[in-house]
Amino acid sequence: MPTYICLIRYTEQGIRNVKGTVERARQIEQLSQRMGGKTTAYWALGAYDAVLVGELPDDETATAFALAVSSQGNVRTETLRAFTADEMERLLQKMP
Repeated sequence: MPTYICLIRYTEQGIRNVKGTVERARQIEQLSQRMGGKTTAYWALGAYDAVLVGELPDDETATAFALAVSSQGNVRTETLRAFTADEMERLLQKMP
């Protein structure tokens, strides 16, 4: 299953409701399971407030997941597709 990294920043609403961030992360992890995947949340220092790392079935599901998370109004997301070493080897073999 493809791996994704979701970079998260709180919105104004999200920072006002920051005390609920752990519970919301649990709900997000449950959402990923209902969508056929698995994610783990980490809170961060620096440019991003949190990071989700996980697997989802495909890019379309990952996009729908990120939209569902953002639509709650507490965060803005930036999603990256991550590749394992094996996946990268296969990609490199396709190069001319």
